[in-house]
Amino acid sequence: MKPALLVIDVQKQFFEEDPDTAKSLESAVNYIIIPTIRLFHEKKLPIVFIQHMERENGLLPGTEGFELPEAFDVQTGDLRITKTYNNAFNKTDLHEKLKALGVDTLIITGYCAEWCILSTIRGAWDLDLQAIVLLGSIASGSKESISFVENSHSSISLGALQTFIKAMPSM
Repeated sequence: MKPALLVIDVQKQFFEEDPDTAKSLESAVNYIIIPTIRLFHEKKLPIVFIQHMERENGLLPGTEGFELPEAFDVQTGDLRITKTYNNAFNKTDLHEKLKALGVDTLIITGYCAEWCILSTIRGAWDLDLQAIVLLGSIASGSKESISFVENSHSSISLGALQTFIKAMPSM
């Protein structure tokens, strides 16, 4: 098994949505996603930052809202994918890049549970990839949507993931 961390659509503009969404994102990022990014960097495992682009609402490369939080400490070897559909595999080279790295398992984090997270999980399944939701790491303005996605898909806690990843040899 070779895992990769997918950080989906955690972009500055989405922190400016309604207060429930902002609170959900801040919690997922500060308590789960940032420690997981550090863990994957430490073990030299692939990290893919996926960014949504949408002309209609001005979410475009080069704009402040499109950018990732500075706290993510994006490094040279990290991959970045720009998408225009909910499913991060749709009309992107994500699958090809993961195949080239030998990745067969995805640790799923990010925003928005009921849209891009759910669509990307299903897209991964269609490509015979394992998709595992990292508990507490997905965000939405709807707590019910987060619960649905976490409870109806394979999932893992941060503690269990840390134990598993730390036991793996560095890549």
